[in-house]
Amino acid sequence: MKGVEFLVALLLLALASKLASASDPSPLQDFCVAVNDTKDGVFVNGKLCKDPKLAVPEDFFLAGLNIPGNTSNQVGSMVTQANVQQIPGLNTLGISLVRIDYAPNGGLNPPHTHPRATEVLVLVEGTLYVGFVTSNPENRLFTKVLYPGDVFVFPVGLIHFQFNIGNANAVAFAALSSQNPGVITIANAVFGSDPAINPDVLAKAFQLDENIVKQLQSRFWWDNS
Repeated sequence: MKGVEFLVALLLLALASKLASASDPSPLQDFCVAVNDTKDGVFVNGKLCKDPKLAVPEDFFLAGLNIPGNTSNQVGSMVTQANVQQIPGLNTLGISLVRIDYAPNGGLNPPHTHPRATEVLVLVEGTLYVGFVTSNPENRLFTKVLYPGDVFVFPVGLIHFQFNIGNANAVAFAALSSQNPGVITIANAVFGSDPAINPDVLAKAFQLDENIVKQLQSRFWWDNS
């Protein structure tokens, strides 16, 4: 009887481990090119799959990551994505890539999280101050100044940022452990939600005057994506 109980406990532990997995499930086929045609597609892991016999090299290809992103915006940065939306062949493969450009003297990729991916960033040009904050209750801050060739890891789901502290452009590339990692920019989500969060809620949460909350909300309607 004890042996049966042990096996049941082991099975439950294995199931819990699988459900708690932070990255995309491992594929059970060589590839699954994403397709929007419901007629001939098979639904697997988030996207319909093209018939493998119809796959072409272009399904696994994206040009243009050598082109600098436009950093003429309020935060002075631009993220150019290479995920399953741009490269259909990434479907089910559990990985994606981004290029991030930062304007000189303060270009910022603001505090944000990726709910479905760990990020590994390598700096190829410039100087960045980067960091992430651990979960409650410690809220411990890990930071580092990066130079070209340096690598930094942002664990899945944790709030992180990159800030250009140099007087020249900065460029980084980052790999993420999901075909579609998602992104939640903290300030945009909290102060720029649609519809807006009740100012009373935010005033109490941030210990601010309600008028200040309303002012902050008005500033973030420009982009809540």
